[in-house]
Amino acid sequence: MNASRRKIAAALSAAIACGGLAACAGSFDPATDASSPIAPRVQALVDANREYPRWTDFPRVDEPLPEPVAIAAQVNTLRVTGGALAGEVSRIDWQTTGDPAEFAAAVQARVDSVPVAPVTQETLDEIEDFVRRTRERGRAPPPVDRR
Repeated sequence: MNASRRKIAAALSAAIACGGLAACAGSFDPATDASSPIAPRVQALVDANREYPRWTDFPRVDEPLPEPVAIAAQVNTLRVTGGALAGEVSRIDWQTTGDPAEFAAAVQARVDSVPVAPVTQETLDEIEDFVRRTRERGRAPPPVDRR
C-alpha cells in the first residue's frame, strides 16, 4: 500500500464526521406532528413568527457617536482616578500589628453586642445539630476483629 496509516485514518475520520453531520441535518428542520391535537396552533405560531426579528423592530439610534477625542479623554480620566484609588489602597494598613487574640476578642465583643433574632438562633442551633449528626455519621466504624 502506498498510503500511510495516518492518511487512511484521517480520511476515515473525515468520512465519519461528514456522515455524522449529514445525519444531524434533518434535525434542524423539524416537522410538526400532524396527529398532535395542538399541531395547527403550533404551526400557526411558527408561521407567524418565522420572520422575527426584523431590523425594523430594533430601536433607531439618532444620537451621533462620540468623537474619538472625547473617548480618549474619558479613558484618561479613568486612568487618573484608577491611579488615585491605587494610591489610597496602598496607604491602608492591611496587616494587624497588635495581638491576634486581642483582635479576635474585640471582634467577638462587637458581634456579641448585636442582638440576635430568636429565629436566627434557632437556625444556628439547627445547623450545629446537623453538623454534629453529620460528623457522627462520618465516623469510621470500629475495626473488625479477625481472630
